[in-house]
Amino acid sequence: MRLVDLSQDIYQGMQVYPGHLKTVVFDHASHEETALRFVGGFSFQTKGFMMNDNGPTHVDSFSHLDPDPSAQTIDQMSLDLFYGPAVCLDVSHVEAHQDITAEHLDAAQEAHGVSVERGDILLLHTGTHGRYAAQAKYLTDFPGLGETGSEWIVEHGVKTFGVDSPTPDNPVSKSYPCHMMCRRHHITHYENLTNLDQLVGKKFTFVGFPLKVIGAHGGPTRAVALLDEAA
Repeated sequence: MRLVDLSQDIYQGMQVYPGHLKTVVFDHASHEETALRFVGGFSFQTKGFMMNDNGPTHVDSFSHLDPDPSAQTIDQMSLDLFYGPAVCLDVSHVEAHQDITAEHLDAAQEAHGVSVERGDILLLHTGTHGRYAAQAKYLTDFPGLGETGSEWIVEHGVKTFGVDSPTPDNPVSKSYPCHMMCRRHHITHYENLTNLDQLVGKKFTFVGFPLKVIGAHGGPTRAVALLDEAA
């Protein structure tokens, strides 16, 4: 088995979806300060940080997508949604500001010789992070799921999905059909994944448990793929 890290680095100055709280990281306690509290040479150091619940690599809660007061916050959602069999499809040829369609997803399955089964987690390699990590274009120049691509996810029984971009919707869209599909069907997704190029056309186990922040509308996540290299 090989572990593939699918999570962005968290640091001050990282690209964050426009309007979200920017990530702040700072030194809190130093060895010099804490050494004064102990004898025998012991000391420690720590950092403090602030970030949006939908900031770095994260999974959306149903409450983030759905204004219904009964929609679950991240701490209320089933852990089963964040773990399970997964497949990654390559849609990196779709141009920025274009819709990823059902036809694109069908073609990707055929090209890779894999199929998305009911209950799978689906990851979509758009190539956005690989092209524009740490650049302003990361937030603006990528494709997104249109209406037919979004409904394809429902029709194929996808449990949870994810992208290597700030949102699964087309950034030029004003109606966000993918997020609206997620609201209607309570299908959640991950944003800001990385290293999906290593998983294209493969079956693997996805592990992406979010921080259990009470009442949060998303969960920062250390997402990992467990890849059976013998398969």
